[in-house]
Amino acid sequence: MAERLGILVGGGPAPGINSVISAVTIEAINNGLEVIGIYDGFKHLVEGKTNMVKKLTIEDVSRIHIEGGSILRTSRVNPAKSEETLEKTIQALKKLGIKYLVTIGGDDTAFSASKVSERSRGEIKVVHVPKTIDNDLPLPENMPTFGFETARHVATELVYNLMQDSRTTNRWYFVAMMGREAGHLALGVGKAASATITIIPEEFREGVTLEEVCDVLDGAILKRKLMGRNDGVAVIGEGIAEKMDPEELANIPGVIVEKDPHGHLRLAEIPLATILKRAIERRFAERGEKIRIVDVTIGYELRSARPIPFDIVYTRTLGYGAVRFLLGDYSDLPGGMVCVVGGRIKILPFDAFMDPKTGRTRVRLVDVHSEDYRVARKYMIRLEKKDLEDRDTLEKLAKLAKMEPEEFKKKYWHTTELP
Repeated sequence: MAERLGILVGGGPAPGINSVISAVTIEAINNGLEVIGIYDGFKHLVEGKTNMVKKLTIEDVSRIHIEGGSILRTSRVNPAKSEETLEKTIQALKKLGIKYLVTIGGDDTAFSASKVSERSRGEIKVVHVPKTIDNDLPLPENMPTFGFETARHVATELVYNLMQDSRTTNRWYFVAMMGREAGHLALGVGKAASATITIIPEEFREGVTLEEVCDVLDGAILKRKLMGRNDGVAVIGEGIAEKMDPEELANIPGVIVEKDPHGHLRLAEIPLATILKRAIERRFAERGEKIRIVDVTIGYELRSARPIPFDIVYTRTLGYGAVRFLLGDYSDLPGGMVCVVGGRIKILPFDAFMDPKTGRTRVRLVDVHSEDYRVARKYMIRLEKKDLEDRDTLEKLAKLAKMEPEEFKKKYWHTTELP
């Protein structure tokens, strides 16, 4: 009987998942393995169930690499939530005869994979393929996580369309962009689409209040207005909500503050763009003015998009590398994460990405001291120190805000500071 390789997907969808499944299946079968696709991530395994699986053939997967979504579906269930669920997961995998396991997912799934590898004590060799449109896994040499490039490409087109609509209809768009802690997607899209302003969580060193975020947006709108324009697009990383006080968010009408199985805020339940829109509208109403703002959230439209060639090529290499590692190539580690470094496959130990203080996977944040960020910032319309230091400009801005110049300078000075 052929040895069995299992493959499952965890976390949110990302373009390129099916390409990994395809590459893994083809390489495994061509090397004499039987491939078992496990539906819905760890969802059924944590209950000890072994019936939610499908034997995969080359015919099943030969053309799926160009399609979005996941033929095995996905879930966010955490097998390491308790000793009981982890043990049930291991026993279910053993019952299925799984000797090798390929997991596809982000930082949470990487953590789950490491725990399965550790608990199985070598009986199940595990390899993780990193994916997330958030681009927040710290891969070597700043390589992107698969799915990010496609997500940025698709989102850029959407924001570009909103930019044109904004200019045509003379109004503002507030666009909340998916990204739990890191602002890579928001910054990349804002920069590529030439959004008026992009705000990401990394620019706030500690926590941030709703009022402070509104100051940044309000300042940009007033500066734009001073330039004779009443239109614009603000791209806002949804991870900003993670930096806010949960109690402040919970006190906003209509906002539900909940956590997922991995302990993260369910940001999809927090309508950040709507919250900011209403707050800015109130500010203008208090000035006796009306501002036209449309709130948009972009995220779900990106996750199951058809992958662009970059992600197809990238994921086929990752899938191939995952199987070759399981069969003894590249490294003698009992388990690890497959990456591409300098154009070559490399296997990293699970703990290479672990934060020793938290015991969780480290998150790659936007480097706000990099040229990439500084260039993006240079091409935004937002208040700068020179605007508040020039008396004539300060007076004009203050007049638009119905404030005294020194009052305006004091309130908005914090928005001009670089991280």
